[in-house]
Amino acid sequence: MEINVNVKSNLRIQAFYLFFIIVSMQIGVGILGVPRLIFSEAKQDSWISILMATVYIIIVLFVMLLTLKQYDNADIHGIHLDVFGKWLGKLFSTVYILYFAIALYSVLITYIEIVKVFVFPEVSNFVMGLILICLTIYGVLGGLRVIIGVSFVFGVLANWILFLLIHPALQIDLAHYLPLFQASFVDLLKGAMASSYTFMGFEILFLVYPFIHNKNKVSISSILAVTWSSLLVLAATMLAIGFFAAAQLERREWAVLVLFKTQSFPFVERFDYIVVAELMMVVAPSLLFLMWGLTYSIKRVYKVQQKTTLYITSALFLIGTFFFEKHFETQQVINFANQFGLWLIYVYPFVLLPFVLLKKRLNKRKGARSS
Repeated sequence: MEINVNVKSNLRIQAFYLFFIIVSMQIGVGILGVPRLIFSEAKQDSWISILMATVYIIIVLFVMLLTLKQYDNADIHGIHLDVFGKWLGKLFSTVYILYFAIALYSVLITYIEIVKVFVFPEVSNFVMGLILICLTIYGVLGGLRVIIGVSFVFGVLANWILFLLIHPALQIDLAHYLPLFQASFVDLLKGAMASSYTFMGFEILFLVYPFIHNKNKVSISSILAVTWSSLLVLAATMLAIGFFAAAQLERREWAVLVLFKTQSFPFVERFDYIVVAELMMVVAPSLLFLMWGLTYSIKRVYKVQQKTTLYITSALFLIGTFFFEKHFETQQVINFANQFGLWLIYVYPFVLLPFVLLKKRLNKRKGARSS
C-alpha cells in the first residue's frame, strides 16, 4: 500500500460535490429521532446544544484538513501507514473498516424498522434487506463518481419534503419554548453528545480527499455542508419542541416522521407513507458511501478486490438482518455505533494530528542531516 493515492484524472471530482457528499452522509435516519434525544438532555435549550455540536464539528474538520494537508495526496490509511508503520497502521485502519461496517448496518436495520412501523408491519427483514442491499451493490459497482451523482440528484430532489413541514410549523405553541437558559453546561454538553450519531458522516473526508481536484476549496465546501446539516437538525428539533408538549416529545421515537402524519390530502390519507418512501432517497446515499468506504478501505489495506469484498459483505449484512427484529435490539446497534463513532470521529483526529506533525518534523531533520 502506498502512502499517497494515485488517482486517475477521469476519477477526480470538484470540491463542490463535497457539500452533497457530507450532507447526504449526515442527514439520514438519525434526524428523524434526534429531537427527542437532544430534548431529553437540554430541554428548551436544545438549540444551544446543536450550536455547540456544530462548532465542535467545524473544529474537528479543521484538524482533519490540517492532517491531510501534510501529505501530497494521502487518505487515512496512507497516513496510518506513514505514522504507525505497516502492522500497527493496518490495525488502526481495520478499526475504521469496522466502523464503516457497523455504521452501515445501523442505517440498514433502522430504515427497515421505520418501514415496518409506519408502512408494512408484516414485511420480513429479509425482503427489505434484499431490496436495499441489491440497490447498494448496483450503486457501488458504478464507482465513486456514480455514488456522488446519486447523492447530488437525490440531495436536490429530496428537499421538497421540507415544504410539508410548513403545516405543522403553523401549529406550534410558542409557550413550549419556555423557559429558556435553564439547562446547565453539563446538560448542554450531554445534548450535544446526543446529536453525535446524527452528525456522523463527515469522516468520509478522510477517504475522498485524494479524489478531489481543487483541494483549495475543500474547507469552504466542508464547512457549508456541516452548517446546512446543522440548520436542518436545528429546524427539525425546534419544530418538534414547538409542536409537541414536553411529555409527548419524550415519548416520540421518530418525532420528525410523526410531524408528517399531521396532514392529509383528499387523494392521500396517510402522507407519511409517501415520506417513508421518499426517505429512501435520503438513506440510499448513506448506504452507498458507507459500503464504498468499507470495500475501498479493505482494498487499500488488505489488497482484496473491491468487487469480491462487496459481494461477501453484502451477503453478511443480508444475513445480519435476521438477528435484529425488535426495537430494543436495533437501538443497541445504534448505541454501539454511536459510542464507536464518538471516539473514532470526534476524538481520534486530535490524537492523530500530533503524531503526523511529529513524523513530518523528524523526516525534515533526517533530510537536513543527509543533505
